[in-house]
Amino acid sequence: MDQLLSKLQDLGVNVGGKILLALVVFIVGRIVIKKLVKLLGKIKKFDEMDPTVHRFITNFVKVGLYTLLIISIISILGVPMASIVAVLASAGLAIGMALQGSLSNLAGGIMLLIFRPFNVEDYISGAGEEGFVKKIALFYTELLTIDNRTVILPNGPLMNGNIVNYTREGKRRVDLVFTTARSEAPQKVQDIMKDVMNKNEKIISDPAAPFAQVSGATNEAMEFIVRAWCYTPDYWDAYFGLIQQIVEALGEAGVQAPAVRVVTDAPKA
Repeated sequence: MDQLLSKLQDLGVNVGGKILLALVVFIVGRIVIKKLVKLLGKIKKFDEMDPTVHRFITNFVKVGLYTLLIISIISILGVPMASIVAVLASAGLAIGMALQGSLSNLAGGIMLLIFRPFNVEDYISGAGEEGFVKKIALFYTELLTIDNRTVILPNGPLMNGNIVNYTREGKRRVDLVFTTARSEAPQKVQDIMKDVMNKNEKIISDPAAPFAQVSGATNEAMEFIVRAWCYTPDYWDAYFGLIQQIVEALGEAGVQAPAVRVVTDAPKA
């Protein structure tokens, strides 16, 4: 009996010592983790990041540190580490398989927020959609189209595809095409178009002066390409303004439109 009590006493001291040590490690570990997370938040580089990315990185580091702390405590208590590693690996694999698409979107969101190919209010096209960026979240990006539709784009496909940012640069070029009758004098038409562009307040001469030139011709028509630069916020005003003003100026000058060929003997279906 004395021998049994002695063994139980030794076991109690051993287990109690492990529990006490684990408790001390937990308390000290929590204090250290809080200090490290606080220091991490003071890094100046984080001031340049998006607040969402800042919070995500902070939480990720915190979760990682607490995971290491828990593993250390379990190890102190005498639980075999091989079993813990096997369980964590299996759980990680299962979670990764289940959340494969979500993790792809999460990674894409982090990349978008770090590298910033576009910002809120930019007009972009990507993943087969285009519109004004209203929100950039970790898992999705929200666009508002010109006709007032809200489009939710997963960040994974968006980041992995081509993105066109129409508003990042301060200036944009307006490209238009007009056609006239083949009998018109090209120089006359070009002078009319250039005069309209020079009088438009939205058009600027830097990086290039307004341009109008013949770009193609057939037996019935001539095609003119018109190019003019403007500031990005003025793009749509310049675009639609030039269309209307050039059409009106050509009409006032008596410039004829191409003749329409009428097919009298249409082929039978």
